[in-house]
Amino acid sequence: MDVECFVAGGTGFVGQHLLAGLTARGHKAWVLMRRPEAIEQLKEQVHRLGGDPALIGAVHGDISQEGLGLHSADRLRVSSASIVFNLAAQFSWGLTLERARAINVQGALNVARLAADMRSRLIMVGGFMLQNFEHLAAIGVDSQRPENTDWPAVYDRVGGYEASKIESHFTVISFMKQRCADYTIVHPATVCGHSCSGHITRGQPLADLVRNLAQGRFKAIPGSRRHWLPLVSVDYLVDMMIAVAVDHTMVNREVLALYEHTPNLQGMLERIAQVLGVKAPQHHVPITLLKWLLALPGVAARLTLSAESLNFIQTQRFDMTISRQLESKYQLSHPDMSQALERTVRYVKSHLSD
Repeated sequence: MDVECFVAGGTGFVGQHLLAGLTARGHKAWVLMRRPEAIEQLKEQVHRLGGDPALIGAVHGDISQEGLGLHSADRLRVSSASIVFNLAAQFSWGLTLERARAINVQGALNVARLAADMRSRLIMVGGFMLQNFEHLAAIGVDSQRPENTDWPAVYDRVGGYEASKIESHFTVISFMKQRCADYTIVHPATVCGHSCSGHITRGQPLADLVRNLAQGRFKAIPGSRRHWLPLVSVDYLVDMMIAVAVDHTMVNREVLALYEHTPNLQGMLERIAQVLGVKAPQHHVPITLLKWLLALPGVAARLTLSAESLNFIQTQRFDMTISRQLESKYQLSHPDMSQALERTVRYVKSHLSD
C-alpha cells in the first residue's frame, strides 16, 4: 500500500537514501527544505540512488522555527502525510548548549508537534547510545524520570551533540504521550556507507575516521580489545525505518538498527588500513587518558579528534530481540558488513580524500 510521507532532514546522507527507498516503493514524499530551489539537485541524487524523483516534492521551512516555518499552503500540502520522518539534527562536535538545544531539542519538538497536529505517526531517528542504560546513568541521565535530570551537567560531561540527542529523545516521547500521539524511534549505530556502492557523505563520523587513518592521525587504538564502534549500513537502516513506519505493532516502541557482529575497534581499524594500504595502529590507549591528552592545548586540533567522539566507543552489548523479530517478519538482513566497510573505505578514498 502506497503512503504519503513528510521528511525532515531529507537532504542529509541518511535522508537521501530514505527518499530513494520510499519512492522506489511507490511512496510519495514531501521534503522540508531551507532552500526548496535546490530540489532538482536532490531529485537527481535520489535518482542516482535508485529512487523515483517524480514522487518527491519540496516545502519551504526550518525545524528551528515554530510550526517549522511552513506557510499555510505548504502546511495544507503536507497535511495528507500519514508518516512524518524526522532525521533532522545538527551533527558537530563542540556545539554550545544553546545551539544544540535550539536545533536538536526544540527542532525535534517542532517536528513532533506537527506530526501530532496532523495525527500522523512520527518516525524519529535516535541513536544507539540511548539503549546503553549504564552509560546514561553514568553521565547523570535519569531514564525513568528524565525530568529529574540535571541537563546542563549532562551537556558539560558529554558535549552538546550527544546531550541534545538524549534530551530530545526524552522530550519528544513525553510530548507525544501527552498528546496521545503515535511515534516510533529507530536507534542506529554509526552509519556505514551503502553496502553496494559504498556511498557516504563528507562529515559522517565513519568517513572522518577513514580519512584520519589514511592521513596517519591514528597513533593508537582508543580503549581496549573489548571496545567497539557498532556499525549499520545505510541501506539496512533505511529498510528498517520503512518497515517500522508501516508496522502498527511498533507504535510507541523503539528498535535498534545495529550489526551486533561488528568487529572490535582494533579489527575495524585493521580492515580499513588494509584497504587504504596504510599501517594500522597496534597499541591501545585508555580512553580516560586519551580524553586528558585531548584537553591539552592544540592536541585535539592536531589529531582532528574530539573527546566527544570517544563516548561512542564502548564495551556495551545490546538487546537485539525486537530487531530480530522485525528482521524475521520483514525478511530484513544485514549485508556482508566486511564488504560494506571495504566499499565505504574505497568510496571515501576515491571521492572524499581531499
